Amino acid sequence: MKIFTAEQIRNWDQFTISHEPISSIQLMERASMAVAHWISEHCKNHKKLAIFCGNGNNGGDGLAVARMLYLKGFDVDLFISDSKRKFSEEASVNLKRLRDISGISVRKFDHNEPYNFDDKTIIIDALFGTGLSRPLEGDHKMLVEKLNQKNNIKISIDVPSGLPADGMFDNDAVILKADYTLTFQCWKRTFLHPETGKYTGKVEVLDIDLSKAYADTADAEYFVIDDQLIEPIFIPRQEFSHKGTYGKAAIIGGSYGKIGAAVLATKSALKTGAGLTFTLAPECGYEILQTSCPEAMFIEGGERFVTNFEIDKDFICGIGPGLGTDPDTGKNFLNFLKKYTQPLILDADALNIIAENPKNLKLIPKKSIITPHPKEFERLFGSTENSFKRLELAKDKAKEHGVFIVLKDHHTQIITPEGNVFYNITGNAGLAKGGSGDILTGILTSLLAQGYSEEHTCILGVWLHGRAADLASEKDSKESMLPTDVIDQFGNVFDELNRRAVRNL
Repeated sequence: MKIFTAEQIRNWDQFTISHEPISSIQLMERASMAVAHWISEHCKNHKKLAIFCGNGNNGGDGLAVARMLYLKGFDVDLFISDSKRKFSEEASVNLKRLRDISGISVRKFDHNEPYNFDDKTIIIDALFGTGLSRPLEGDHKMLVEKLNQKNNIKISIDVPSGLPADGMFDNDAVILKADYTLTFQCWKRTFLHPETGKYTGKVEVLDIDLSKAYADTADAEYFVIDDQLIEPIFIPRQEFSHKGTYGKAAIIGGSYGKIGAAVLATKSALKTGAGLTFTLAPECGYEILQTSCPEAMFIEGGERFVTNFEIDKDFICGIGPGLGTDPDTGKNFLNFLKKYTQPLILDADALNIIAENPKNLKLIPKKSIITPHPKEFERLFGSTENSFKRLELAKDKAKEHGVFIVLKDHHTQIITPEGNVFYNITGNAGLAKGGSGDILTGILTSLLAQGYSEEHTCILGVWLHGRAADLASEKDSKESMLPTDVIDQFGNVFDELNRRAVRNL
């Protein structure tokens, strides 16, 4: 799914209006019907609504939703702005339609009012949409501050009021903290970053049937990894194939006390389909690896630390899990990079060794995949003010060095050398445990060995990692799930993918 800017979304609306054809008020009615339907289906235990509407088209959506939900049997209290700014044309039409219906209380909102709603009242936020260009101020700011103090369920229409669609205001900007955001047609970038995404609650993308022709032809640099993106990437296993068909994956890592990281990466590579899997690790990990991963072949790379990085040229290597930063490991790893030209997957201590000197970045082979978490990224490329600035820096560095950056976060971002960004929306806080990154390294190494392109390896690998984590959290809870529980769910994810592949024939 493409992520469009606020300006592109306005153009999308206008394109739909002019090419369908449909009037702007009819399009608003369509969007409002989608919101009203979602609320009526998901809020059956709540019959009281307090809807706060601004003067623009987001307020117009709220006015239409108030009318529709009242006719569905909800008890609606409506609050509208007392500002001197005129209502938009569409909002004015919906305000008139609503006033023609008796039974809906319409009041001017006042930040001094106590708003003593009972616990079952749902607050619906329709103050400001994607057109907001500056932080909230005056009465609107004070109103949102008051609403944020309420424990009632809060639902925002399109975006939480005070939240821009494409970036972030100052850190002290006031934004409504929603429990649910019912957004139209596509994700907004601010839903996907930690500083701003914390205001959205659970995001539901409502299809309001905007022009497919516009969506197909409009340029975009940002994308959400969804089922429609994954399904054509996944390649089902062919019946007439053999182990040589699916490549040779080599995990290089482990050190005394950190052999578990190499075990997790190796198990992950095995369980995601590599034809042959090898683990190059120090001799101290031999028995552990051969016992825990009997399907993988062991290559001795040193005694207590990896000091020998010699590997066959037809191997696809994932380097870093548990590697350590022993001086001999670092020296020999950098020497290896000076001679090796094939794409690599680099994580953890491999990145920490490279980060010791900025000149080392030039040693990373083109098209390699690096997988830093925010702190590792900072060591490699420097600190930034926020995650938006970090992403912009990542785009510059991916282009400069010709690499793919998998920037791990709640919504991991994949940055390509061409400057495209793919946000992942699978996964959960249960992955916030040591070992989760090692699993991802194993997945990526396996997929690249099987012949997926670097870009498709990143997209499918990160999605698969998150989807397996979602299944693990359903079974074991976010608190109790372990990285090994995630590995155990890979088979169920592949079952899903294969069923979809058959259905789409």
